Amino acid sequence: MTVVARWNGEEIARSDDTVVVEGNHYFPAHDVARSALAPSDKTTVCPWKGTAQYQSINAGGKINPDAAWYYPDPKPEAAEIKDRIAFWNGVEVVDE
Repeated sequence: MTVVARWNGEEIARSDDTVVVEGNHYFPAHDVARSALAPSDKTTVCPWKGTAQYQSINAGGKINPDAAWYYPDPKPEAAEIKDRIAFWNGVEVVDE
């Protein structure tokens, strides 16, 4: 099954190798359009996954702040999401 992430009319990720954790698809970093991601200073901490870093999405001429996140150094319990990126805040993630 291929999973696609879109926002503002643009495809930003496509993969047949996502990992689902807590209902979120984590895409391999190499399957995400890096040109659609912009740096962000936001971080959050999950007690079992670790510290998440955020990125904003730049697509279709608009910015969606902090709509992508990843765990650069996840805790051992969440090792399967290392080098993977997930989306929220209006990003449509669908099976195709």
